[in-house]
This record gives sequence, C-alpha cells and structure tokens, in this order.
Amino acid sequence: MTISACGYHGRYLRVDLTNRESRAVALPPDVLRRCIGGTGLGTWLLLEETEGRPDPLAADAPLIFVFSPLVGSPLTTSAKFAVVAKSPLTGRINDSLSSSHFAIAGKATGYDAIVVIGAAETPTSLVIDSDGVRFADASAAWGCSSQRTANILKSEIGSAYHIAAIGPAGENLVRFATISHNARHAGRGGLGAVMGAKKLKAIAVRGSQATRFAHSRRLNTYSKDLSRKSFGPAVDKYRELGTAGNLLMFNRLGVLPTRNFQRGTTAEAAALSPEVLAANHGKTRASCAACTIGCEHIYQLPGRASGVRLEYENLFALGPLCGISDPNVVLEASALCDELGIDTISAGATLAFAMECSERGLIDAPALRFGNGAGLLDGLKQISARTGLGDLLANGSRRAADEIGQGSEAFAPHVKGLEIPGYEPRALQTMALGFAVGTRGADHNRSGAYQADFSETVDRFHAGPESVAAAIETENEAAVMDSLILCKFLRGVFDDRFAEMAQMLELVTGWDVTPAELTRTATRIVAARKWYNISQGWKPGEDKLPQRFLTEPLPDGASEGAVLSQRQLDKLIAAYNLARGWDREGWIPESQLAELGIVPAAVLMTPNAGLQNDASTPSPPGEVWGEGH
Repeated sequence: MTISACGYHGRYLRVDLTNRESRAVALPPDVLRRCIGGTGLGTWLLLEETEGRPDPLAADAPLIFVFSPLVGSPLTTSAKFAVVAKSPLTGRINDSLSSSHFAIAGKATGYDAIVVIGAAETPTSLVIDSDGVRFADASAAWGCSSQRTANILKSEIGSAYHIAAIGPAGENLVRFATISHNARHAGRGGLGAVMGAKKLKAIAVRGSQATRFAHSRRLNTYSKDLSRKSFGPAVDKYRELGTAGNLLMFNRLGVLPTRNFQRGTTAEAAALSPEVLAANHGKTRASCAACTIGCEHIYQLPGRASGVRLEYENLFALGPLCGISDPNVVLEASALCDELGIDTISAGATLAFAMECSERGLIDAPALRFGNGAGLLDGLKQISARTGLGDLLANGSRRAADEIGQGSEAFAPHVKGLEIPGYEPRALQTMALGFAVGTRGADHNRSGAYQADFSETVDRFHAGPESVAAAIETENEAAVMDSLILCKFLRGVFDDRFAEMAQMLELVTGWDVTPAELTRTATRIVAARKWYNISQGWKPGEDKLPQRFLTEPLPDGASEGAVLSQRQLDKLIAAYNLARGWDREGWIPESQLAELGIVPAAVLMTPNAGLQNDASTPSPPGEVWGEGH
C-alpha cells in the first residue's frame, strides 16, 4: 500500500553508546500506519530491537524515545513523547509519556524515534541536532538533579536545546527512577534506571527539520475549533483546582487509598484539599507546550525558590497512603522526588508498605511509621542514595516483600511489580480488572476503567460482563491516544472519540482513516504489548491483585465492606481474555498474531510456549459467567 509520508520523517536514529556510533534506519510505511507513533511504534521498535531476554539494566537492552505524527502540529496537547523499554521494576514492557518542548525539538531533528543501545564507559550526554550526533562528557553533571544537569549542559552547548535527563536516583539504579524534562517526568517503571545503567545522563535535542502535514489549512481550522470547545465540567474542575481536586471526592466515595490500602478514607483529607493548599501556599497555573487546558497547579513552599507541581497521584501517594496530612511534608516530598528523579507513586507506595511492615514488627525501622513526615522524607533520600533500608526499598515493593517475607507479600501494593496508583480496587472493580490484566502492571493511564466505575454503566462493587466490555473499551482508547500521543483530558471534548481521532490523523497524514481502522489498530497495539511480555517470560499467574484486596473488606467510609473475591477476579480475567480473542489464560493464538501483523510468519514457525494452539477454540466470553454471574 502506498501512503503519504506526511506527519513522519520515515526513519529512526539508532545510537550505540558502546561503540559511539549512530545511523539512520528506515521505518517501513506500513509499520507507521499500523502502529501510528508513541506507544504503538515504540512497542514495534522494542520487539525489533530486543534480542532474547535481556536484563533491563544490561547494555543490550534498548531504550527508545518515540514521537508521533501529531507532534509539531497546532493540535492541542500534542507535544508529547513516549519512552519505551523493558522495565527494571517489572521485567515487562514499560512505556512512559511526558510532554512539552523536548517532543517538538526531538522530532525536528529529523527522526520519528531515537533508539539507544549499549552503554558508555563514563558519564555521557547525547547531543542530537540536524547536523548529527555528539557524545559529550557528563562527569560534571553526575550526581546533579535533572534540572541542574540541563543548566550545566546548556551552558556548554547553548540554551536552544531541550534536554531530558536523570537525577541521582537514576544513576544509582533505583528501579522506579524517572526521566525528566523541565520537572515533567516519564515517570513510571524505572526508565531513569535504564538510562543510568547506560551511563547516559542526558539527551539534548535541537532541530530545524519541519514535518509536512497533509491538509494544513483544514488542520489549522480544526485545531482552532477544538480549542474553543468546552472540555466539560471535569476538565473545568481541573483547570480551577488541578487533579488534586480528586482527593476530597475519592474520600467521600470511600475509595481514597489510605495507610497502604488498609482503609478507603481519612478524616484528615481536608487538610490536603487544593483550596486549603492554595490559601496557605499560594498557587500559579501552568500548561504543557501546545496545550490549551492548563491543568498544572504549582504551589509555593517556604525555603524553596521554585514552586512544587502537585497532582492527585503524588498528593495521594505521599499523603494519605503514608498517613501524612501535613501539606508542608507532602509538598517537600514531592519536591524531593522531582529533585532526585523518583516516581512519586512507586516511592510513596513502597514507603507505605515499609511503614506497615515496621508497625507489624517485620522490619527494624522505627522512623518509618504512618504519619511520620520526617521518616518519609528521610526514606526518599535513602532510596535515592541506596543507603540503609533505602537499598532494599529502591527495588520496589515486590522485591522488598520477597526479601522481607513473613506474609508481607499479601499486602505489597503492586501488580507485576508496578505499584498501584490512587484507585481502590475493592470498590472500583472495573479498574481492578484493568490493573490485573495491564501489560505495564497497575496503571491508571493505560486502563481508564475508572471512567466506567464512576459512571452508571457498571456496578463498581460487583463487576460483571459489562465491566469487561468497559475495561477493553477504555484500554483500546488509551492505546490509540498514547500512540497519537494526546492528553487523556481530551476525552471530555470528543463527541465520538475514535471518529475525532481518526479525523485528526487524516488531516495530519492524508490517510483515509476510519474509526474501525483505529479500533483495529488499538487491538493490534494491545496484543503487541502482550506479545512482548510473553516473549520475555510472562505467565498467566502474573495477572493478579495482592491478597489484601481479595480477603480484607474495606473497613470504613462509603465503600465499607467492599471486597473482590478471587473467584470473581478469575472470572473477570478469563472473560477479558476471551473477549480479546485469546484463550482463557491469556495466551494469544498464532492466527491473531499473524492476522494483526505483529510477528513475521517465520517467527510463528518456531515452537513457543506463549502461543495458543488454534486447534483448541476458546469458549465465548459469556460462558464464563453462567447464571447470575
């Protein structure tokens, strides 16, 4: 099929840090249409560039920065990039997204993606522009925060570059270290540690190669009309209060994870409300590049020159999850995570897990107690430096529980090693399914199933067949949005989400894209991510939730008594797999892989335990439930 090259450069840059070499590699046009960009193209590149089952921190493990066809266009929220690699936290696929000018400058270098392999012998920064690739000494920045690193590098190469860098946590191989650009993070899954293992301190990009758009005039008109639309009451709330406004609502519903998911509500929530924070700390608003929403809220903290960006997830994870209600502590902890380069969700959840272990007498850590702000702050520093107990906690809650033992595995708050974000699975059971089957692990951005739980389409306390359909729908939607790449807040402005996204892609690329094609693309991307995990050793037993959610009912609040039984979760997972066209356990049929074009036919000729034998036809999803489900 002949397609237009509009929206793309049609190639990626492959950089070998070991040999200090780089070359351009052509991207087949059909791959671009089948995978789009962002998460989809990143998954294809990860499959192409991965040999065997490398350790995520080994030199031969690829690290991939991916742009999208929409980057550089006037479309609101389109200035984003994806970072894709095998996660050192989970050992499975990880794709983290971040926004702002690095995406625009990176694509202007003339590539649709940057693939980094190998490892440097000494601290190194990559400088990529339209003239080529340079390998710069980064010794002076080693040990510095990502922002300080950017300042040092700009003083050497010029202020026109945009820089993504790691902090001390990435250098010390903390398994949930982030990659940061202007205090915005490709945060979850430990991709900062992958950079650190390669001795890669920063990537600086600047370019002048413009991207052609197929229908520029119509695209400009569409973009203006889109920006004028009402984004709906939910987004209006985020403009006014930020995502931190979710905290009080979740508390009222009894789904605010508190004290390592032991409770679903806290009496101290009001102290952390955005209204109280704004009154006591002052607040400014900011937007990502190419964004007309402006949901970022930045608070002032005494003793710090720059403000602290606060979202619901870091507020929940460093606040109620750890039993902390002091806003100063939460803001200071958030600022520390930015400075050190640590994912706030995994950091807060792992420390909350350690606090419970300490209170149960399973570890000797007197300072780690729920509500102890000093212990929280010190714990973050120990994790980043890998000193004391921090050396264990830097590996995440799953590995920490494996070492601590004594039954702690039952309440370690993770799925596949990725810590659970701020949604209570027992009382948001469609979201619980999304967590369990997620290829990345527990993640609210790859499964937006909470949308269904907060609607009237499902019973959030008793998930059934309708929950399976909703989980698949929101997962498909996220797969396309993360490949285009667009902010999830745009969901509120679209009348028909797949139709609107198809129109965007058509205006940019010139392709005659339909909603049905995008749905098939989503199916392909989800299956490709699952196929990568299978190739790296995934087994069905990984699709599970911690025992706490299956045996301990919530003790308080509006969701008191909520619990998700193992039997119910098993039925949900089986129905999800069958609805995806897989077998009950989640193995993908050879025919589906070949039909979707995920793996070459030659690969399918090789025996692999991850392939379902097509001779055994899966049962229809409805047969999982039976009477009364």
